[in-house]
Amino acid sequence: MKRPEAPTATLSRQELERLWEEHLKGEFETKDVEATLATMVDDAHVNHMPVNTGGRGKDALRAFYRDDFIPAWPDDLQMTPVNRVVGDGQLVDELRLAFTHDRPMPWFLPNVPPTWKKVELDVVVVVQFRGDKLATERIYWDHAAVLRQVGLLKR
Repeated sequence: MKRPEAPTATLSRQELERLWEEHLKGEFETKDVEATLATMVDDAHVNHMPVNTGGRGKDALRAFYRDDFIPAWPDDLQMTPVNRVVGDGQLVDELRLAFTHDRPMPWFLPNVPPTWKKVELDVVVVVQFRGDKLATERIYWDHAAVLRQVGLLKR
C-alpha cells in the first residue's frame, strides 16, 4: 500500500507552533470561526477519529466550527498541555482535557444529551501543514473511557 505524501510546509518549526497557537486561540479563546478558518488551507480536513466528525473544505468546516464545535465547549473546560512534538510540516499535541458535560456536544458525543458528568481525557492531535496554513487535523481519544465516564458504557 502506497503511503500518501505528507503535505509540505514552508514555515519553520517555531512558525508552525505560532500558527497552531493562533488556530487554537480562534477555537477556544476568541471563539471566532473566521479567525480559525484563516489559519487553514481551502481544502483543509478535520476528523475527530473516534466519532468521525469534522469536515473537509472551508464551507463544511465553517458550518462545523460554527454549529457543532465552538459553541459546544462547556464553560469549565480545562486544557492542559502534556507534550508537543514538532517536525517538518507537522505537529503532534497531547492534551489533558477536563470539563462537565453540561450541554450537547454533537462533535464529541453525537446524539447524547447533557449527562452533567465530569469528563477527563487525554487527546492527541496530529496536525499537518501545507505552505503556511493547516491542512489536516486528526484528533484521537479513548472513546470507551469517555462513554464510561458519562454512564453510557458499563465498566
